[in-house]
Amino acid sequence: MRKFIVALLVAAPLVLLSGVVTAKGCLKGAAVGGVVGHVAGHHAVVGAAAGCVIEHHREKVRDKAAAQQEKASQNKATGGGTARTAPSQ
Repeated sequence: MRKFIVALLVAAPLVLLSGVVTAKGCLKGAAVGGVVGHVAGHHAVVGAAAGCVIEHHREKVRDKAAAQQEKASQNKATGGGTARTAPSQ
């Protein structure tokens, strides 16, 4: 019974976090975090999970910044979206 409970406790987070596994940047972060966790006291699984979360967050920030930069460059190319008229005399 004890092995079943331990297996359930290990499997439940993996099932709940299945969407994060396919997240952008997760594999790279998990690899780096796993190595760092292993070197820092044999905590490779914890390091991999933390690396996945951190790298996914960084990718989201990079994507958001790139989208803002692209939007700004499009606004600049179209004149900023405001029409200027010549002053009347």
